[in-house]
Amino acid sequence: MLVTETLMAALHEVTVELSSLRGVSETKASPFATPTSPLATESPRDTIISVTPTALAKLKELRATEPDAEKLGLRLAIVSGPGEDFRYDLVFEEFLKSAFTDEVRTIDGFKFIMPGGDVESLRGSELDYSEQAGLVLRNPNRPKAPAVEGLTRDDETSAQIEAIVSVDVNPMLAAHGGFVTFAGHDKEGTAYFTMGGGCHGCSMSKQTMLEGVQKIITEQVSSILRVRDLTDHASGANPYFR
Repeated sequence: MLVTETLMAALHEVTVELSSLRGVSETKASPFATPTSPLATESPRDTIISVTPTALAKLKELRATEPDAEKLGLRLAIVSGPGEDFRYDLVFEEFLKSAFTDEVRTIDGFKFIMPGGDVESLRGSELDYSEQAGLVLRNPNRPKAPAVEGLTRDDETSAQIEAIVSVDVNPMLAAHGGFVTFAGHDKEGTAYFTMGGGCHGCSMSKQTMLEGVQKIITEQVSSILRVRDLTDHASGANPYFR
């Protein structure tokens, strides 16, 4: 199995250095994915991701340096946890050895292999390449919410909060390249969130959360009195504001 370096995630795009394509990567596949033959040729309407001609040409160039190039496809997997900014592994591997739980797509003769459990989080993404940035994955999706014991996420209050986050909160934070993910609320009137994109690792995140998000949520949901940030900001990288 041949592997690239882990891609560094930023809001909606991830850049990878191309200095190495060898290594080892382990990816857990979802037991709920629909089996797909590695030999299947997929319709362009169901490629899950799109790949620019520039990125495809670069991948073919890199693959051609390998002695078993004709056997290799590119595995694209999400390695970050729920509530975290997306981080990815790009992996050259033999597509004939892909698990039946993997989803395999063919784009211009090149095989792309994705773990079944990652498909919905990858759907609609675009893989691009430039000399300045390397490989760049632009992902329009949001990370799944983290599962926190003791918090409620499936009641009417949660539905209200989710709607406010979608309509009011995240559009506000998008101006700074950030977003929040609702993790749930407790019985004492506290709503919990994680922050991503430009808000992840930013020194202004706490102030943004308390003064911005809390104000919007508490004014519209009477049972919520405060918000708390569950983000591990120490793991954030390259936040930015515009």
